[in-house]
Amino acid sequence: MEKGSGTYNCMTDYQKLEDHFRSIAHLSHAESILGWDHSTIMPNGGQQDRSACLTELGVIKRKMITKPELLDWVDSAKQDASLNNWQKANVREIDRLLQTTHQITDDLAKAKSQACSKSEFAWRSLRAENNWKDFAPLLKEVIALSLEEAQQRASHTGRSPYDALIDLYEPGQTTTSIEKTFSQLRDFLQPFIPVVLEKQKSQSVIPLQGPFAVEHQKNLGLEIMQHIGFDFNHGRLDVSHHPFCGGVPTDVRITTRYDENDFQSSLMGVIHETGHASYEQGLPKDWITQPVGHARSTGMHESQSLLFEMQVSRSKAFFDFATPIMQKHLGNNTQPANMLSAENLYALSTRVEPGLIRVDADEVCYPMHIILRFEIEKALLAQEITVDDLPEIWHEKMQAYLGLSTLGNDKDGCMQDIHWSYGALGYFPTYTLGAMAAAQLFQSACKKHPNIPDEIAKGQFSTIRTWLAHNIWLQASLQNTDDLMIAATGKPLQASFFIEHLQTRYNGA
Repeated sequence: MEKGSGTYNCMTDYQKLEDHFRSIAHLSHAESILGWDHSTIMPNGGQQDRSACLTELGVIKRKMITKPELLDWVDSAKQDASLNNWQKANVREIDRLLQTTHQITDDLAKAKSQACSKSEFAWRSLRAENNWKDFAPLLKEVIALSLEEAQQRASHTGRSPYDALIDLYEPGQTTTSIEKTFSQLRDFLQPFIPVVLEKQKSQSVIPLQGPFAVEHQKNLGLEIMQHIGFDFNHGRLDVSHHPFCGGVPTDVRITTRYDENDFQSSLMGVIHETGHASYEQGLPKDWITQPVGHARSTGMHESQSLLFEMQVSRSKAFFDFATPIMQKHLGNNTQPANMLSAENLYALSTRVEPGLIRVDADEVCYPMHIILRFEIEKALLAQEITVDDLPEIWHEKMQAYLGLSTLGNDKDGCMQDIHWSYGALGYFPTYTLGAMAAAQLFQSACKKHPNIPDEIAKGQFSTIRTWLAHNIWLQASLQNTDDLMIAATGKPLQASFFIEHLQTRYNGA
């Protein structure tokens, strides 16, 4: 793609925008890798200076994004009839980024960055200690600044404070639209979960009996990643407190965590993050330094991870392929017979059991974890509750939705997620929106290519990857979410596909 020629002054305003955001992308590259290091291998003693470094990088990026002339360049570029569709979409995404950045003051952006860095780092040790007393003051500061941010954004957009934050992660969604969807899911799941639990009582399964050495689990994960299509020339696997996908499209860093008694937890975490990584690695190379080249939304990103983790890797076809690899890495003569059989592993992977931990939840119970968090965030942003109320409210909602108690167990209650520690309010709904999209996309791909399940059973992922690349990855942010989903599946995002998926997989449980 031609990037312009001649002196800077001879460039069109659109070319100036591309040039400027290429520089911002390079800063973001450094910021992302430093953030990965911060969450994985950085020694504790580096926290103070790293926090200052990341804060300063954020300040520099913000200054670059809020340069006054950018707004003039955008206005000019909007009138440029010579732009192609990608360039027009890039102007739209740049405009959106400028507007969201200008919505909050420099002082607030810096204060929140500092508070979040301090809170997120402390969360790692305080959560392990179940130390709500010392974590609560740090979280209060983050929530107070998040509320101030939401109010500043709301004043610019006319949205409610919570809607203003949701829009950062999932443009086009609102509190009202999410409430409607979540109400539909809740009404389906509350009677459905007991039915599945009752059916599974008669299902015979052999529990996993470790230990499963971490090194063996790592080698298993690496081999499965290779089969799925992870590009190790442009990425790597590491360990962190909380599994995540970071880095940049040409250098994707994914992490997992290991439990020597349960290899499926780490394996499914690896597959989940490989789904994220596949999206990043599959984005159009010509546009990776421009906003239009970014993933469409957080929910769409979650759809890719959940498509591989839930739709593909918890299927009978997947275990037909993957079981021999698991036996090779993890099997030994002391294990119960048939523990590592395809039938038993599939039964274990689709076992429905209400639990306290969101990231370990089965796909039937998982939406209830998200609905709980959505309702709490909504109340926090409406100032109906405070941080001090979180342990009790969390317990009450966990009892109501999954019949479990978190009294005195804050590390598995309101402290379990990293998101609030770094101020990511509005993020949680995207997980279930992503699960809905994953079901809708996978059903559409299989309708177009009925051979996909048979190919998965043989360890062949090229057809599903090619379909996703064409319909999702290479589209990046060219279209909005509804248009992207309509082009790929014929319909906008809706819950019915996800509900149908759960009924099909679990009604015969």
